[in-house]
Amino acid sequence: MMINKRLISMVSESKKYMAGNVAFQWCSLAGNIAMMTAIASLLAALPDGGADSGRLGLTAGIVLAALLVRCVCTLAASRMSFLSSRTVKRALREKIYQKLLRLGASYSQQVQTSEVVQVTVEGVEQLETYFGAYLPQFFYAMLAPLTLFAYLCFVNVPAAAALLVCVPLIPAAIAAVQTWAKKLLSKYWGQYTALGDTFLENLQGLTTLKIYQADGFKNDEMNVQAENFRRITMKVLTMQLNSITIMDFIAYGGAALGLVMACTQYAGGHVDLAGCLLIILLSADFFIPMRQLGSFFHVAMNGMAASDKIFHLLDLPESDPKTMRCPSQGGIICKELRYAYKADREILHGVSLSFPQGGFTAIVGESGCGKSTVAAILMGRNQGYGGSVTIGGAELREISEDSLMEHITYISHQSYLFKGTAAENLRMGRPDASDAELWAALERVKLADFLRSGRGLDTAVAEKGGNLSGGQRQRLALARALLHDSPVYIFDEATSNIDAESENDIMAEIHALAKQKTILLISHRLANAADADNIYVMDQGVVAESGTHSALLARNGVYAKLWNAQQELEQYMKGGAVK
Repeated sequence: MMINKRLISMVSESKKYMAGNVAFQWCSLAGNIAMMTAIASLLAALPDGGADSGRLGLTAGIVLAALLVRCVCTLAASRMSFLSSRTVKRALREKIYQKLLRLGASYSQQVQTSEVVQVTVEGVEQLETYFGAYLPQFFYAMLAPLTLFAYLCFVNVPAAAALLVCVPLIPAAIAAVQTWAKKLLSKYWGQYTALGDTFLENLQGLTTLKIYQADGFKNDEMNVQAENFRRITMKVLTMQLNSITIMDFIAYGGAALGLVMACTQYAGGHVDLAGCLLIILLSADFFIPMRQLGSFFHVAMNGMAASDKIFHLLDLPESDPKTMRCPSQGGIICKELRYAYKADREILHGVSLSFPQGGFTAIVGESGCGKSTVAAILMGRNQGYGGSVTIGGAELREISEDSLMEHITYISHQSYLFKGTAAENLRMGRPDASDAELWAALERVKLADFLRSGRGLDTAVAEKGGNLSGGQRQRLALARALLHDSPVYIFDEATSNIDAESENDIMAEIHALAKQKTILLISHRLANAADADNIYVMDQGVVAESGTHSALLARNGVYAKLWNAQQELEQYMKGGAVK
């Protein structure tokens, strides 16, 4: 019942801890049997006056020893549960991490990021209970009634047999709701991940939604999904409550049956008073382990539903390993490049681009024209493109991802900073960099003075750089990119949503870098692209124009219209600021 062999084999190290958990629970049961036997014997001796001080002392000693054993065993079982849970979380998250590494930067084409996050965090947490509590309890719940039956057979066989026969009614009740519960929890996890994906997508695109005034529509859409999730959650809770009620009825009914059998057998002279009392005292122990298993059942079912999601991720097809290294020399050429996120919605329509080695090339255009899609293809995040992309004459499809990452550095408007120190974030660009090299990179982006005013390279950086301004975050990300020192740099809206001073400093460093490296600048602000050697103007997934800034203005086409509109807007804003 809910024993997934594949899941258990994936974390085989946890088996020893589960076995230890069961062993300690069984020792605790043995201590309880000894304690109840001593108490029943003492109580049976009271009517005949046989409970002298010696017997009282012996019983007290047995009770205290049994309580000590049970206390130690309970603590030890909890420790085994913790070790098993820790092993499971580490093993599963390591397997998911390794799988994502094998899938590469394009993993999001096969599985949603929100699903990966939910499965890796909450899904694994649910399986922690499955391994740490449910599985040990499952085996103990099988062992405990058999142990009690074997012991009570020496007291009274009919009573022991009657109690043992009633025990399977609890797992029978569990099995009765298992099929329904599995379908319900599968639907629960489906709606949960769908809601998480919608929330993450809307949160990441909140600025765009506000610009296009679509935030109200998305708000209503999320409300509908949230209501659907609330309903499925209430169905899950109702199912859990109903099944718990059934299991409680069986458990308490079984204990009552033990009381009836004990009294009946005693009245018929088939068992003495001590035996009668012992049957009564141990009747509940027949059902408590199985009842406890029932209380873990729903969490375990949730974990099993989560395991289906984990297996779905781990079973995603992987492309054959690529061994070709990225050529150190040569430019990047895109010929008849096509790409579609959905089969019926092509984003790039036969785009041809050239980024010569050592050149400074810019791609501009309105939002949604396909600029960032080109960058994602060059970085290997968007695979399955049509046409050809070559780097130094080598086809991008054949180049290994690690070689591509070494060859190209990507800096976006949302460069990720990790919780840690400034030095730890910088050394992600070059792990072996010395402190002097870190400071040199910080000087280039004009962030050194700010860090010196704090704790220097040990300055704390919050998750996503939450304790830094937008400009400081981008400067730190640029310093990290400079340390990477790759032949090609792609700046994708790297100066968006930062202050003017930071934008000017970052653009100055980009221009300096263009004298040594191949630079691809993607920007909605045409002023940043004006000094590029060549500018591609994209419009609705095609290259509308290309040339230098002056040549494009002279053509009086798409670029000139965008340039004039932006200049008018900037002049208007400057005028408003003066007023």
